[in-house]
Amino acid sequence: MEVEGRLTEASNTTLLCVIDFNGVEGRCVYKPVRGERPLWDFPDGTLAGREVATYLVSEAAGFGVVPTTVLRDGPFGPGMVQRWIDTDEERELVDVVPARSVGQGWRTVLRARDAAGDPALLVHADDPALRRMAALDVVVNNADRKGGHVLAGVDGGVYGVDHGICLHREEKLRTVLWGWVGEPLSDDVVDGLRRLRKALSPGNRAGLDDTLHEHLTRAEVSALRSRLSKLLDANELPAPGGRWPPIPWPAF
Repeated sequence: MEVEGRLTEASNTTLLCVIDFNGVEGRCVYKPVRGERPLWDFPDGTLAGREVATYLVSEAAGFGVVPTTVLRDGPFGPGMVQRWIDTDEERELVDVVPARSVGQGWRTVLRARDAAGDPALLVHADDPALRRMAALDVVVNNADRKGGHVLAGVDGGVYGVDHGICLHREEKLRTVLWGWVGEPLSDDVVDGLRRLRKALSPGNRAGLDDTLHEHLTRAEVSALRSRLSKLLDANELPAPGGRWPPIPWPAF
């Protein structure tokens, strides 16, 4: 793995790298643990481990909305390594638009005012993959789902990135994907959540429970199970609870 450059807008050390294996070359994002800035409210484990854990949860549910993510050694020691996503710049998934310009295929999150003081709306696409991502955010307790963390891949996929502050045992959900609040979960989301619940069973041979404990505390894994059960029982995406700011700042 060779470093090509650094993504300077990231708060922690984030490097763009090239991986070459048996003649097959690809790009990836590498976040070494030694480059993490400690967070007082996430004292346990590593941000890299939380990113890997979120990917494992997404895969166990069959949601497929997190790029392949592993924990491995690199030029600056162990860290999170994630497949690089080439994005389609013509395909918007989260946007801020004038108050009267929302067409079909969009969900309104909130009303606000732009820099000029004119009415504006924060919106996101009414997309099945985004709906799965919204459910994933609830389950993993994502504290930082910004619009810029939602990527439209040139392969047609929808991907979420930057999951370093997920899976806390206390409520910290902050996301821009509030457009389906109070609506019944779609069939594919319910199927995925049931698949995840089975994978999290302590006796399951898939070993997800044991694997997550490599990255999270027992209390955090227990809280994950609790959020999953509550979401399935409610059968709808929750509304903001009021105990935590519901939208990350900045939103992008």
